[in-house]
Amino acid sequence: MTPAARIAAAIDVLADVETRRRPAADALKDWGLARRFAGSGDRAAIASLVYDALRRKSSSAWIMGETTPRAEMIGALKQMRSLNEDEIAALFNGEGHAPASLTENERARLRDGDLAAAPDHVRGDYPEWLAPAMTESCGGAAVEEGVALASRAPIDIRVNTLRWTQERALAGLAHLEAQATPLSPVGLRIPIRADGRGPALSGEPPYVKGLVEVQDEGSQLAALLSGAKPGMQVLDLCAGAGGKTLALAALLDNQGQVYATDTDGRRLAPLFARLERSGARNVQVRAPKGQRDVLSDLAGRCDLVFVDAPCTGSGAWRRNPDAKWRVRPGALETRIKDQTETLENAIRFVKPGGHLVYATCSLLKAENEDRIAAFLAAHSDFLPLEAARWASVCKLPALGEFASKLGAGLRLSPLRSGTDGFYVAALTRTA
Repeated sequence: MTPAARIAAAIDVLADVETRRRPAADALKDWGLARRFAGSGDRAAIASLVYDALRRKSSSAWIMGETTPRAEMIGALKQMRSLNEDEIAALFNGEGHAPASLTENERARLRDGDLAAAPDHVRGDYPEWLAPAMTESCGGAAVEEGVALASRAPIDIRVNTLRWTQERALAGLAHLEAQATPLSPVGLRIPIRADGRGPALSGEPPYVKGLVEVQDEGSQLAALLSGAKPGMQVLDLCAGAGGKTLALAALLDNQGQVYATDTDGRRLAPLFARLERSGARNVQVRAPKGQRDVLSDLAGRCDLVFVDAPCTGSGAWRRNPDAKWRVRPGALETRIKDQTETLENAIRFVKPGGHLVYATCSLLKAENEDRIAAFLAAHSDFLPLEAARWASVCKLPALGEFASKLGAGLRLSPLRSGTDGFYVAALTRTA
């Protein structure tokens, strides 16, 4: 497919996403299944175009003066790929499978359109209904945080220290220009190309053998801030596909035990194969079994209960740009209810002197500091651990600068730490 034909295809996919309010991944999959002639390179290029347009959907529409998939694509080519009017016009020429030629109005908007008079939610490319929450959570930096969340994310990987070292991983992945992550001592960062695409890690032997796992540096730090140590009894209460479970197992160095569970057993399915590749021998997967309490034997026994709470996912918008446009106001209320219930459930497993660590991939205060404040107000037998001191205990003293100014815990974000957005708070049980 020509570059122009790929753009036309991406516009079609965007129209499907918006009309049917469906995940971009599903729309892209259906597009590819219906067009077998498109090769893997075409599909990857089209996906990159679609995600770029979704990242800057609101600001592109403002610049172009239209809220259409075509306008969003044109604006994204200007903002995300730095193409000028003539370069875009060469792709929108109406020839063959190319999109229709640019109109005079579109040319004028490309020349003169800007965001100077746009409201904050447009300049920051986040939903208008979330603007008050973004301002509450990020203060005067809300727009800048939004822009950072609308950027492309690098490819971060976690070295599986059960089987490899960061030094050996740097040498083994040197051909991908891998560099050590700035904050995580077990991470590598692989640059992406100008078109937003990166290497196919699934074909790399270290990935196939379980020596590395794809995991954002912020997620790695959240696991490291758990304080997990060899010999501990650890419960990962919201394990999902197991990214942090694997990181916790590595921290325990196959000594002690990690119990991984989730309210939805289907989410745990990928974990079994990942565990086999990783070499972790100290993980028990406790999938739900109807009304049976599969965790009853852990009551009051855990040194650490790690709660990677369900949330709106606002901190991961760099990697899931369509998610921010699909989330609805009621979703925040639902997630807050889920978070409160999950924290209440976690209490029974934490032994006296043990720790409860709460984490989200959200920037919103309502899901983070507010939840911990409400929990502490209701449970006097738990105390917050001072963020900078806890970071030092976890051998990450540099993270002290990310201590939240809105309450207990630490805050990471693309703007401040160069990671996905994460919040982590550590509590200790006194009795």
